[in-house]
Amino acid sequence: MAVARTSRSSAKDRPSYRCTECGWTTAKWLGRCPECQAWGTVEEFGGAPAVRTTAPGRVTSAALPIGQVDGRQATARSTGVAELDRVLGGGIIPGAVALLAGEPGVGKSTLLLDVAAKAASEQERTLYVTGEESAGQVRLRADRIGALNDHLYLAAETDLSAVLGHLDSVKPSLLVLDSVQTVASPEIDGAPGGMAQVREVAGALIRASKERGMSTILVGHVTKDGAIAGPRLLEHLVDVVLHFEGDRHARLRLVRGVKNRYGATDEVGCFELHDEGITGLADPSGLFLTHRDEPVPGTCLTVTLEGRRPLVAEVQALTVDSQIPSPRRTTSGLETSRVSMMLAVLEQRGKISQLGKRDIYSATVGGVKLTEPAADLAVALALASAASDTPLPKNLVAIGEVGLAGEVRRVTGVQRRLAEAARLGFTHALVPTDPGKVPSGMKVTEVADMGDALRMLPRRTRREALPEDAPHKQPGRR
Repeated sequence: MAVARTSRSSAKDRPSYRCTECGWTTAKWLGRCPECQAWGTVEEFGGAPAVRTTAPGRVTSAALPIGQVDGRQATARSTGVAELDRVLGGGIIPGAVALLAGEPGVGKSTLLLDVAAKAASEQERTLYVTGEESAGQVRLRADRIGALNDHLYLAAETDLSAVLGHLDSVKPSLLVLDSVQTVASPEIDGAPGGMAQVREVAGALIRASKERGMSTILVGHVTKDGAIAGPRLLEHLVDVVLHFEGDRHARLRLVRGVKNRYGATDEVGCFELHDEGITGLADPSGLFLTHRDEPVPGTCLTVTLEGRRPLVAEVQALTVDSQIPSPRRTTSGLETSRVSMMLAVLEQRGKISQLGKRDIYSATVGGVKLTEPAADLAVALALASAASDTPLPKNLVAIGEVGLAGEVRRVTGVQRRLAEAARLGFTHALVPTDPGKVPSGMKVTEVADMGDALRMLPRRTRREALPEDAPHKQPGRR
C-alpha cells in the first residue's frame, strides 16, 4: 500500500507544460510546440492534468431517421448581393458561420458593410461589430457607399463577453464580426489574435450561431504567404471559407469559395471597387478587353475559367531590341515560368530565333491573372505576333495548352468557353482537336501543334525577314 501511495503522489506532483500561444499541454518540455509550430512558447504551469472520463448524459434532441429531419431550416436566404449569393450557393444558411479572408485594403469591410445593410429588414436585424475601427469611422464609410439602414446595428467592441451581450440585446439574424483576430476573451491567456484567443472567440460565436439560428460572417486576416492567419482549426470549425482577392491597383475583386458545406466550391463572384463602394459584376469580361477598331500586333484574346465562370481576357506582348547582355523578361498577370516555356517552344518548335536576344514584356488587361494552362496558346500567339510585328485576325480567340513538344493539348470546358466568346461577338476561335459542339455563327479552327497555330499569322514583310534571310558579307568582299 505504501508503494502505491508513493506512485500516485509522484504522478500528481509531476510538472506539466503548456504552450502560451495555443494552449497545447504536454508532460515534458519541448522547444517547439507541435500544435502551432511556435518556438520557445512551452512553459511549466503546474501538476500534470488528471485523467478524466465523460459519463453518458442527457441528450438535447432525440435522434430521428434522416427522412424525418426537417430540411426547411437549412433554406438559404439572400444576402442582398447577387455575386456573393452565387459563391455561397444561393445565399447564407441560418446558423451557418462563414469566414472571409483577404489582404489588407482589398475591400473586405466595404463589401460586408454593404451586405449587412442590404440584408437588414424589420423582421431580420443585422449586427455589425467592428474591432479594428471606431463606430464613427464605420458610419463615414456607410455614408460614402450608401449603406444606411434603420435595422442595421453597429457596435465597436474587442471583448468577447460584450459581443455576446450585444447578441442578447439586439437578437440579430446576421452577425458580421470585423475581425476575429481583434476580439479576445478575458478568460483565456494571451493577446488578441493569438491562436488560443482566435480558437476561443470562434468557438463561442459558432455555438451562439447554432443555438440562435443566426448567420455569422467572420473577417479573417491573412499571412504574408496569403494563408488565413491563426490556427488551421478555424477553417475546420466554420461552415464556409471565402477568399477575397484582387490587385489594389486594379478595380477587379474576386470572391472565391474554398470550402462550402452547403454548396459547390468552384464558383467565383466578381466585384468592381470604386469611389462609391463596391458593386457586383454580372458580366465582367468588359474589364479585361481593350476596345479598338483595328487589331494591333502583340495582342491575343483567350477565354479563362474562374471556377465554372468563363471570362474573356486579353494577353499583350511587346518585344524590343535589348540594350544589355541579358535581355529582360517582365510579366504582369501571367506566370513567369509559363511565359518562359512559351518562349522556348516558339524558338525551338516555331523556329522564331530572334526572341532570345530581345527584351520581352507580357501582361494582361484589367488586372486579371491567368494561371491556367488553357491560356498558353494565346500567350504564344501574342509573343509571335509581337516578334513579327503582324497583328492576328480580328475577333479571334485562342484556347489550348501548349506542351514542350509543341503540341496543343485539350483543356476542360471548351464548349463553355466558346459559348462565352460567341455571346460577346467573337467569330473565330483556335482550339485543340475535337472541341465538341460549336456555337452557331462561329468558325472554329482545330490546331494540333504550334506550326498550325502560327499559320494564322500573316507572312513577315521582307524588311523583317532580312536579318535572318539575307546572306552575310564575307570579309574582304565588296
